Amino acid sequence: MYGGGQQVVTVEKDCPGVLVPVGTEVVIPEGTEVQITQAMGGSVTVHIGGNLVRVDAKDAGMLGLDIDTGESMPENPTEGEFEKLAWEQLKTCFDPEIPINIVDLGLIYKCEIKTDDEGKRNVAVDMSLTAPGCGMGDILLDDVRAKLSLIPTCGEITAELVFDPPWGPEMMSDEAKLQTGMF
Repeated sequence: MYGGGQQVVTVEKDCPGVLVPVGTEVVIPEGTEVQITQAMGGSVTVHIGGNLVRVDAKDAGMLGLDIDTGESMPENPTEGEFEKLAWEQLKTCFDPEIPINIVDLGLIYKCEIKTDDEGKRNVAVDMSLTAPGCGMGDILLDDVRAKLSLIPTCGEITAELVFDPPWGPEMMSDEAKLQTGMF
């Protein structure tokens, strides 16, 4: 996690990213100065020219950053450990505009885990967005799938966007409400 204020860095090499909130792929040119607004959960959000751009952790080196992408996990987790790990992994997915994870934002509506005949745990996630028209939906779904797939014994992952019920700030955890001043 990045916690050092809003650091300004110079891009060391052309860096791919995604324009927030529309989801359009962009390239930040080498030599461009950007302001890091957050680096959590395996991605970095930078401010550049009045826009926010999300950069994957694998590309953070182009910004001169080394981002920790996670901890090791037990090789064969029990059912209880797997469920705990699933929720922990979901908490490493962050809204690129709001420095709060998607669980505390109240965006996860369902996380069901079913073990198949081969011992693989299939995970079904329903999640929403803070705004239905947000272009970051597919990117957040990809984050969810990628993070859950890191758990040993994870099988098929189904992650879908749903908008019923519509998301509202009352769905946020108390911690998230405090953090955003919405309490």
